[in-house]
Amino acid sequence: YDDRWRRMSVGEFLKRRLIRLQPMVVIGALIGAAMFYTQGCSVWDVSKVTVAALLAATLMNALMIPATPGVEIRGVGEMYPLNGPSWSLFFEYIGNLLYAFLLRRLPTRALAAWVALAGCGLAAFALWGPYGDICVGFALTGDNIVGGSLRLLFAFSAGLLLSRVFRPVAVRGAFWIGGLAIVAAAAVPRIGGSEHLWMNGLYDAFCAIVLFPLIVYIGASGRTTDRLTARLCKFLGDISYPLYMVHYPFIYLYYAWVKNEGLTFAQSLPGAAALVAGSVLLAYLCLKLYDEPVRRLLTRRFLPTRR
Repeated sequence: YDDRWRRMSVGEFLKRRLIRLQPMVVIGALIGAAMFYTQGCSVWDVSKVTVAALLAATLMNALMIPATPGVEIRGVGEMYPLNGPSWSLFFEYIGNLLYAFLLRRLPTRALAAWVALAGCGLAAFALWGPYGDICVGFALTGDNIVGGSLRLLFAFSAGLLLSRVFRPVAVRGAFWIGGLAIVAAAAVPRIGGSEHLWMNGLYDAFCAIVLFPLIVYIGASGRTTDRLTARLCKFLGDISYPLYMVHYPFIYLYYAWVKNEGLTFAQSLPGAAALVAGSVLLAYLCLKLYDEPVRRLLTRRFLPTRR
């Protein structure tokens, strides 16, 4: 996409990105608001939240206005307490502004230097930061803003660089290699404990800076060989963003259910399976009945027709 985006004006590029991202931000906020009063538990007391406060939080979430700790209505410090994953869209919007005004104008060598510096910064935060990981960015606190910005500066820019220099290689079973590598990486428990935070930080840095870009490269080099595989890959790609933006209100509900009922891991498994299946179904329905029609409407209304 980089070659096409670089030919666009700043205004057209930003309109296209906003049309692509914003509809699901809105529906995610509305789903989170609709479910909020069903998610009460000892960790957050939703019964004390007024309807007016919930409506204000819904509007802020839908407009991507972050809430500060101590003000956000769930009480756990999230920028977007109705739909937690919106925090990453906050940084992605900043990334799109950086791309529109700066990154797309950088020559490839300068972009590579930018990526290297961002990678060093991210590794330093993982190794010597306060947490021994890079699970940050979701709150308006100093550590979260620094860590979230470093995650953005590396990942966004590395993806852009990869798109410029990508040369596919022959990889058999790229889908399975990439899928199994992600499962294996995610299955590794936290390393080192509280006395050796750097050990887990090193693993996180390796995954984010080396392993995950390599998985993307392998996946991009793969080729579908039959119609069924092509349709499956298209389906997974189509629902990836809607699924990301609608599943988390159900995580809050699931957490409250487990907490309130005092369930064991085994007892909670049926609920977990239902959460996964229901989230995939809801994401697909949102995609077909809401996201795609709204984006087509906004595209016709706000973007020029190319001849």
